[in-house]
Amino acid sequence: MPLVAHNELPTFERLRGEGETIVPRELAVRQDIRELHIGLLNMMPDAALTATERQFFRLIGESNQIAQFYMHPFTLEALPRGPKAREHIERYYDHFQDIQAQGLDALIITGANVTQPDLALEPFWEPLIEVLDWAWENVTSTLCSCLATHAVMQFRYGQRRRHLGEKRWGVFPHRVVDRQRRHPLVTGVNTRFDVPHSRFNQIDREQFEAAGLPVLVESEQAGVHLATSEDGFRIVFFQGHPEYDTISLLKEYKREVLRYAAGERDDYPPFPENYFPLQTQAILEEYRDRLDQARERGEEPPPFPERLAAARLDNTWHDTAEAVINNWIGKVYQLTDIDRHLPFRPGVDPDDPLGLRRAQSP
Repeated sequence: MPLVAHNELPTFERLRGEGETIVPRELAVRQDIRELHIGLLNMMPDAALTATERQFFRLIGESNQIAQFYMHPFTLEALPRGPKAREHIERYYDHFQDIQAQGLDALIITGANVTQPDLALEPFWEPLIEVLDWAWENVTSTLCSCLATHAVMQFRYGQRRRHLGEKRWGVFPHRVVDRQRRHPLVTGVNTRFDVPHSRFNQIDREQFEAAGLPVLVESEQAGVHLATSEDGFRIVFFQGHPEYDTISLLKEYKREVLRYAAGERDDYPPFPENYFPLQTQAILEEYRDRLDQARERGEEPPPFPERLAAARLDNTWHDTAEAVINNWIGKVYQLTDIDRHLPFRPGVDPDDPLGLRRAQSP
């Protein structure tokens, strides 16, 4: 939570200049404190539906131990669902119409599986745009993950994602862009940290810059991870997956191995980069040999050694993910109105909610 500048100690001004949130005393004594309501538009396929809930709920809950969060998951009716997922959604998820009536302070939009070369041809395209347009007018800040980032970049900024030719898959080192180190979203964050990625497409740095959008975090190997809308806050873009559990990439790898075993893919999947330690790679290479031998003999595939592989994995990204989310939630808390139907408290400029443009003007 932010510091209150209750006297004229110069340290307060110094910290404010470094990007820390410092609340003037006159604002603090008038500030109404309430819970925050955060929507989760979960567009993930059935197999990842509840895991994605847990990942984002955990990230929000662990980021701040003082604020109280009400999470509101919902999805789009245009997305195909099986019976089990439909039952889960009908029982536990909100309807978008109810969310519109009640209001949100912040919104997270997940990725989704796609089947078309152009996102505009996907059945979820128009319903997703409806949610995004509503959020722009009514929600303090919207965080877009992976596919959602690509969709917003296409429909709002005319920047289409580029196919990479192969899957970008693994855990990659990232750096905070030097000139952005005082941006409130990365204040207090390690200047170098890891982020998992899992995608076939990306928006390049040049595309963000062509649209006038500030890039905050990038990787030499994996490209841009964190960027924002032109105002610096109302839309936050993730291309990586900082919400991933330690075993998320292992689960993806196992799924691809089993697809190979079932004859659904011709090539054996490569290891996610910078993820499996050498001992685990040896275990998995031995499993590949056993699997190929079983296929040659027409036998059932041996059990995948998931537990052995999981025991040796390290998580090198979650703490930084919590820090970034805490910064995001903290700014939402400071900017949102006491009435959750209104995106900003009185006096906040929607075109410059963080005051970054004002601070840069002569």
